[in-house]
Amino acid sequence: MDTGKSFGGVVLVAGATGRTGSWVVRRLLHYGIRVRVLSRSIRKAQELFGTEVDVAVGRVQDREAVARAVTGCEAVISALGSSTISGESSPGEVDRDGTILLIDEAARAGVRHFAMVSSIAVTKWFHPLNLFGGVLSMKLAAENHLREVFGREGRSYTVIRPGGLKDGEPLQHRLRVDQGDRIWNGWTNRSDVAELAVLSLWAGKARNQTFEVVSEAEEPQESLEGCFKRLAG
Repeated sequence: MDTGKSFGGVVLVAGATGRTGSWVVRRLLHYGIRVRVLSRSIRKAQELFGTEVDVAVGRVQDREAVARAVTGCEAVISALGSSTISGESSPGEVDRDGTILLIDEAARAGVRHFAMVSSIAVTKWFHPLNLFGGVLSMKLAAENHLREVFGREGRSYTVIRPGGLKDGEPLQHRLRVDQGDRIWNGWTNRSDVAELAVLSLWAGKARNQTFEVVSEAEEPQESLEGCFKRLAG
């Protein structure tokens, strides 16, 4: 197990029982970082993570549950994602409103860093993915709110915009990063997205950055921290 570089405190993971979120939890535990997960089902969370994490039970749309979950946390990593076009799991309810509520409650609780998993093409309203309940537009609304709230002195944010998500072990591919939402296609391993989110907790060059990332050639990596050095600012 590696040790998280100069990071102490508890990290709340929202969307932890999803495929990307579960990788976030695993990479946090890899670095010896204390983890709390927000989950609607304590049973599902315990089946995935056992007793290695603290479970805060509740829905991301429930302000009181979210407020309890973020209390005492140093950072939040959001891997929230909608799963239906309508209802409480829709893009409007999860990718926009739920994420915005989480951002606001995290700021109110004194959380210092917030990392968000978003998507490439969020600024392209005409992209085919927006046919799924306007999911890209919903993610962009949450991104904009995060930059406004956590871009202030004493707080920081990192927005990661991956390509289509795939499963696989981390640090097995060279990554391409870019800014300005100019990458229209490509794929990214969920585990590498998780790794970048975790590294943002202590990598100074990840502070207040929004960037796209896709996988390129298979090529084992010692670390992904170098990705942040390629960002502007």
